[in-house]
Amino acid sequence: MNILSYLQRIGRALMVPVATLPAAAILVGVGYWIDPTGWGADNALAALLITSGNAILNNMGMLFAIGIAYGMSKDKDGAAALAGLIGFIVVIQLCSPAAVAMIKGMPIGEVPKAFGKIDNQFVGILVGVFSAELYNRYSRVELPQALSFFSGRRLVPILNSFLMIVVSFILMFVWPMVYNWLVAFGESITNLGSVGAGLYAFFNRLLIPIGLHHALNSVFWFDVAGINDIPNFLGGQKSIEAGTAVMGITGRYQAGFFPIMMFGLPGAALAIYHCARPENRAKVAGIMMAGAFAAFFTGVTEPLEFSFMFVAPVLYVLHAIMAGISVYIAATMHWIAGFGFSAGFVDMLLSSRNPLAVHWYMLIPQGLVFFCLYYVVFRFTIKKFNLMTPGRELSATDETDGYDVDRVKKNRHSVHNIEEEARQYIAAVGGSDNLTNIDACISRLRLSVKDSGLIDNQSVKRLGASGVIRLNKQSAQVIVGPRAELIADAMRDLLKKGFVAASTEIVQSEPQSLGKKHHQPEGKPILTLMAPMSGELVDLENVPDEAFSRKIVGEGIAIKPTSDTVFAPVDGRVVKIFDTNHAFCMTADNGVEVIVHIGIDTVLLNGKGFNRLIEEGVKVKAGDAILKLDLDYLNANARSLISPVVISNIDEYEGVNIISKGKVIAKKEILFQVI
Repeated sequence: MNILSYLQRIGRALMVPVATLPAAAILVGVGYWIDPTGWGADNALAALLITSGNAILNNMGMLFAIGIAYGMSKDKDGAAALAGLIGFIVVIQLCSPAAVAMIKGMPIGEVPKAFGKIDNQFVGILVGVFSAELYNRYSRVELPQALSFFSGRRLVPILNSFLMIVVSFILMFVWPMVYNWLVAFGESITNLGSVGAGLYAFFNRLLIPIGLHHALNSVFWFDVAGINDIPNFLGGQKSIEAGTAVMGITGRYQAGFFPIMMFGLPGAALAIYHCARPENRAKVAGIMMAGAFAAFFTGVTEPLEFSFMFVAPVLYVLHAIMAGISVYIAATMHWIAGFGFSAGFVDMLLSSRNPLAVHWYMLIPQGLVFFCLYYVVFRFTIKKFNLMTPGRELSATDETDGYDVDRVKKNRHSVHNIEEEARQYIAAVGGSDNLTNIDACISRLRLSVKDSGLIDNQSVKRLGASGVIRLNKQSAQVIVGPRAELIADAMRDLLKKGFVAASTEIVQSEPQSLGKKHHQPEGKPILTLMAPMSGELVDLENVPDEAFSRKIVGEGIAIKPTSDTVFAPVDGRVVKIFDTNHAFCMTADNGVEVIVHIGIDTVLLNGKGFNRLIEEGVKVKAGDAILKLDLDYLNANARSLISPVVISNIDEYEGVNIISKGKVIAKKEILFQVI
């Protein structure tokens, strides 16, 4: 895995703890609204809300350690999160000033200041990454019988506690240097005053495409280098009294984002709408209005930014420059407001009574100016350089118009549930063969693939996505909006259940399949499948798995096996055998796609009970042995051994005709016919 892909994994995992910030911000914001000067001293409800919010904000390092350990673990198991928590506690205790003084034999007053700041997000990220890697490597280890209780997942927190002793020892020497460098970097920007704030905002936007803006944000928004802009601002009067906040200064790394999120980007959306072809404007309006609404009210700008980021990079650079200018102006004029989540209307309203919010209302006229500025700059640049922003690239009559609302609505109407939508997304990104990992953040599917060039842009857009971003050959992102996590979960579930072909493969094979179909007399069999194993037949409707019982995967029948060998049911090529050997996919010589799936949820057995007899890609004859089963082990450990045999591209044919009933004998009886 390359460095960029690994950093992307960390960025994806960060979304778990970062998602807690809105709750903390709302609690603290409402509490401060109730009691802006007493910080809860004059109002019990305010004290309750503020204390609750700070319980999250003051423990972000721990939350990062837990969230990243969980998010980067291979199966998202709680044992990984526990390992992250234990690791963080060990590091924080061993690297505390008192412990360092005792271990190094020095007066506590001589301990470097860096150890007073060891409880931070940077260390949380470091511990989380180590914990996740340890979990992924050792969570399946089996110890001798006498120690078997501590095998597998239980072993990881124990190992991690010892690993963190080593990490703590290294940090005792390395952390002061890292901390001093971060402080120097922060001070170099801080010393630039308003110009430094503008430079920070410029680089903040430029790092959005690769998701590394979180690393930059942690230096300025949290207590990594002593700036701690967000917590200090949310602290309000308490921060002022403690000397950690300065009127007109604290919040300057946040304030200038409000005019951009609430006004500038909606202005850009209006320009993109006006520059669209007249016949496409009604279609583009829906996309732009939804993005503008999200940006204004919540400060979530990705739907808008990703709509032009890669189709017109010059616009995105101009956007980053204008964001830097906005933050510079707000910092120079001491127009200050802050946020706990993002710079939208909700956060502006919540921060308006904070005593550190100096002339916050001036950000509104500044925003109106930036609305006009974005509109003029975007519209001029799009027209001048004929940039292919949404709605300009193709005519509405073109079959491949990615913003064809009628097509999107038609497709969504045909998507009966999240599983079917996820199935279509898998097909559009190259099928299950092309996917190696699926994750999500607030609005993006973050995909690791074998070849990002296999992703079908138009199919993805017709499903309702805003677009596709190819970071490199192995990494891609699909912008789907706030349902990203639901879709990602459904995609992962589908991949566990069976094979999904690529949409491009289906399109390529369609003419051939249709041709054969047209040459067949009505009701005449196209393909006959023999029984791949002996056993008792079970109707698909009775399979204890919704994907098969609702015939989402395909049409066919299931067998509860009594024999230990699985044979090829047709002549053709074995195009896929899963790594866990629990299922295989074949393409018959005439293009019919067959899936044989042994048992339900048997992917969770990680290959135990299965033995592969041939390799992927081999051409076979009906009756050739494919898999060997350990029936005793599978009957004892599998959720169910009912094994579906289905035609995945059944839409290209009239249906199936079930021939056998009751029990079948492998290689001797016909299972069903495709007609």
